[in-house]
Parts: sequence; C-alpha cells; structure tokens
Amino acid sequence: MISFVLGVEDLADTRFALSPLGETVFSLRVLCDPGLSALHLPWRRSVLGRLGALDTALLMSLVARRLTLPDFLTPRPPGFAPSFEEELALVRATPPDRVRRDLSAAHAPDPLPEALRAAAGGDDAKVDGLRDAICDLLRRYWELAVEPAWPRMRLLLEADMTYRARQLAMGGARRLFAGMHPNLRWENGVLHIDRMIDSHRAEASGRGLLLVPSVFAHKPAPPVDPGEAPLLVYPSRGVATLWTEPETADSAALVSLLGATRARLLDLLDEPLPTIEIARRFRVTPSAVSQHLRVLHATGLLTRARDGRQVLYRRSPLGDRLAGGR
Repeated sequence: MISFVLGVEDLADTRFALSPLGETVFSLRVLCDPGLSALHLPWRRSVLGRLGALDTALLMSLVARRLTLPDFLTPRPPGFAPSFEEELALVRATPPDRVRRDLSAAHAPDPLPEALRAAAGGDDAKVDGLRDAICDLLRRYWELAVEPAWPRMRLLLEADMTYRARQLAMGGARRLFAGMHPNLRWENGVLHIDRMIDSHRAEASGRGLLLVPSVFAHKPAPPVDPGEAPLLVYPSRGVATLWTEPETADSAALVSLLGATRARLLDLLDEPLPTIEIARRFRVTPSAVSQHLRVLHATGLLTRARDGRQVLYRRSPLGDRLAGGR
C-alpha cells in the first residue's frame, strides 16, 4: 500500500492535469499485455499494423514484468495541458543517475532487459544515448499510435475532470476519492492506494496533489519513488465509449420530427452532461453541438444548469415524455 499524507494546504492545492506523454507511455502496457483491458483491443488491433518500422524490442523493454514503468518517462506535467513535446523535453533533461535508478527500480527484482543494459554501466554517455534513443522512439510511437486519437481522448479526459470537480464541490475529498477506483481509500487526511507492489508513506508537506486522469491506466498509479511530489494517475470514466462507434437513433418518428442529430441528443441526455462530454461522444467539436442544444433548450425539451465554468444539459420532463419508449 502507498499512502499520501495530505494537509489542509495540500487539499487546497489539489489540481488536475493532462499528460499526452503519460498516455503514450501507459499505452505500452496494453501492447505488452492484451489481457490487461479488453476495452482497448480495438485500439491495439489498429495500432499493431503501423509499428513495423519501430524498434519494438526497446519499446516493450520499458514495461517491466510486473507492468511497472520508469518514473522518469512520466514526469509531472508542467501545466494543465502541456504538449507532448513539452513533456518529452523534460525526459530528455533527465540526468544519467536518475535514468539508471528509475530503470532499475521499475524492473526490480529482475535484471534489466538486454535492450536496456547500457543503463546498468557507469558510462554516462551511453546512458544519455539510451535516454535520447528512447525519447526519439517515443515520439515516433506517439505520432503513429496515440496522436491520431488524442483529440477524442482529450475530450473524454476533460469531461472526467469536470465530473470529478463537481464531486469535490458536492462532497469534499471523501466523495472525490470514493468514486475514483476501488483501490483508493480516504481516511483521516491520508489517501491510501491499496494493492500496490511497493509500500511507502509519503508526506505531501505543502506540495499539493496532482490528479491525472488516464485512458490507458487500468488502476491508480502513483510514482514508484517515494521522494516524488504526490501525483496520482487514475482511470478515467467513459473509456468504454472511446473506441466504439457512436450509436444511431432508433426511432424513425422522432428523427423525422427533430432531425437525426437532435434526436440522438435527446436520447443521450438522460443524465446531466457538459457540452464537452456531449461533443466527445458525438466525435465533433463543442461548437458543433451548441446550436442544437440551444434549440432543444428553447423548446423545453432540455434543462440546463451552470456548474462552475460548465453548463450541464439534461432532458426535461417534456423531453422524457417525448423520448419515452425509446
């Protein structure tokens, strides 16, 4: 079990961030172990055919037998939504000693795979060369495997953050962490992460807590190094909808009345959703659905309520009656 001890100031400094590099690195585990998450099998099948020119042996060696990953490959995001290149620049600046330490810690108690043996010696130049080769390889892998899906993934992750922020506002830290994952437990100012390979207790000591939702993380993932600032990668909501095709309306009469897009919107909004999540599910931009939402609201078929900076839409009682039986 890993525990984060969070004081009042740390809770006040609890924030969210996106990490395109983190998603790229975590996706390697799905490539290594297809049984890890059946939800990602459509993505995995589509990606495997594009990786022929890459050094997949080096890529796969980054994932340890226990599915742990070196901390230096997933640095703390420098802002709310850094670019992939911004995060990769942090990895390129990693000192050789840190590279050695993190690779060894991730693979322990096993020896380093053959592709990473350069990190085991004392030659800093070889370790720097290995680190740079990994960075070049990760960039090419990102371009082939993750970047094409990143706009959809980002919409899903931002929708998750909106939901979590609402949970925090409604019920504080206890409600926020209770719904994230069964392995998380909030108790007396300490966030416990159960079923971890390692065990340590880290004091936040005013450094706050950074929460990073992830498409590819199958369970909460704190840093391996207990000295790192508190950071928690956790599985995002809605991943099951990411690789599936959007559903089509199934009522010809309602489609004839409202049009296909508005009929699908009415069918979808049986729970409050922000515009960004609606757009993600429709695989369009938020502005593309805003006009339809305004029309449905103006005709009394939807209700809306502001939640911070987001507007949540939901079917009204009239909309429920119109959509009844669908």
